Amino acid sequence: MSPPSPPLPKTGPPQIFDRARLAARRGRLARTFASYDFLRQRVIDDLESRVGDTPRIFERGLELGAAGGELSARLRASGKAQSMVAADTAHAFLEAALTRGLETVMADEEALPFAPASFDLVLAPLTLHWVNDLPGALAQIRRILKPDGLFLGALFGAGTLIELRSVLTQAESDINGGLAPRFSPLPGLRDMAGLMQRAGFALPVADRDTVTVRFPDPGRLLAELKGMGERAAFSRGMAQPLPRRVLAEAKARYIESFGQADGRIPATFEIVHVSGWAPGPGQPQPLKPGSAKVSLADAIRRSRPEPE
Repeated sequence: MSPPSPPLPKTGPPQIFDRARLAARRGRLARTFASYDFLRQRVIDDLESRVGDTPRIFERGLELGAAGGELSARLRASGKAQSMVAADTAHAFLEAALTRGLETVMADEEALPFAPASFDLVLAPLTLHWVNDLPGALAQIRRILKPDGLFLGALFGAGTLIELRSVLTQAESDINGGLAPRFSPLPGLRDMAGLMQRAGFALPVADRDTVTVRFPDPGRLLAELKGMGERAAFSRGMAQPLPRRVLAEAKARYIESFGQADGRIPATFEIVHVSGWAPGPGQPQPLKPGSAKVSLADAIRRSRPEPE
């Protein structure tokens, strides 16, 4: 009798990010987040406008990574959503959402605790670039949407912080002769369009909003990233401390390469917006990958007939 075979190794997406560390970070930054959330404010303004472009009144919506629930409260106050659930991984943010009269749920985007077809609207403002399994997260969002439900998300794309990536890569390569993981891997526009189709969304579309922000110096940029909660949070064993010499050299190169006449430095943020509908009766079938010819705004408006 032959001995039993050893168990097969567990497979799954690579665990790039430490989700527990990210949740703890959100809890710590909640108190001061309003001082650093200017990019998120831009995103929620945009998402509110896009929801407003639909002829729908949504019965029950969900906001992932809701922070204090400002977007959910706006949609409910405007009448575009009859009810909204604010979900986050930080108790401090959920307590703030409760003060707005919102229903709240502690929820990780990688393991959504909702039954299938629970919502007809799901929003994800600047949160999905921190998940380890982005295809799986999109599939879960698709699962919890009712037929003909709408998903709108925004996340940082591959063009984000191209200036900082460039100078830090050069400085570390020259000084240390190699590179350690310093930046989160971010998806490109085509990547997101393909992932939306793979997740089974109808009329999937991806748009890009490129924002250039000017800072007094590289140190201020790094401080702002920390306040936003956008510093890297790699899993244990992946990251290495950044030597002070490398950081100082990167700052000097940033000013030398990108400094402007008034002494300020630019930082680019690429925000990828995605839209998709859960398949429903009478909807057009999804196009083949790469064949979309319609803008995100048009996809939202055309997905439903105009009311008479």
